[in-house]
Amino acid sequence: MASTALVLQHGPLGPPGVLGTWLSARGIAAEVHPMWEARPRPDPSAFGLVASLGSEHSVTQASPAWIGEELDLLRRAVAAGTPVLGLCFGGQALARVLGGVVAAIPEPQIGWLPVDTRAAGRIPAGPWLHFHFESFSVPSGAAELARNPAGAAAFAQGPHLGVQFHPEVTPEIAAAWARVVPGRLEAAGTTPDGLRAAGVRHGEAAARQAHALFDAWWTGVGA
Repeated sequence: MASTALVLQHGPLGPPGVLGTWLSARGIAAEVHPMWEARPRPDPSAFGLVASLGSEHSVTQASPAWIGEELDLLRRAVAAGTPVLGLCFGGQALARVLGGVVAAIPEPQIGWLPVDTRAAGRIPAGPWLHFHFESFSVPSGAAELARNPAGAAAFAQGPHLGVQFHPEVTPEIAAAWARVVPGRLEAAGTTPDGLRAAGVRHGEAAARQAHALFDAWWTGVGA
């Protein structure tokens, strides 16, 4: 199982997307685990990497119960030395496990937005799909790799990488999210139609940049 990726999915509308395409292109088998379903949790030390995707929930919530179970799973992954890739909710979960803080931001960030990268070879500037209402602090001992107006946008600690945006999301996935929470989009200064149009403009380039981001991370952890 060492060459297999454990992908933690948090709901039907949050599939691996571009990450799944990248895993397939690199010949990495993947086990997608539905965290929202009540079932035994995998042992992260049995996998070559763990990727945690986005979620409508906050890592600060006590409910649903799978949130605490996921934090425990990621702690065990870190303790075992299994590389963790955290994407938005997953990045917040990784930050919290490593000692960072997750807190609400003054205004939601929703849209295809660039980041201010400090490591362009590892974190391309985007635009990336942002869809979040909280942000993480960079854990002590980790390196901040990018920022956005809400705060830190990417960090790395050892083999682990957390980002506050969604490199895995396709324009189609983003459009599905927009249909579920149109009111939240308006609060962020956009609309479902606006998000869909931006996805058409940026989706293809964002997918290429996502592959570059995943490649840089995986190469860096010694793959």
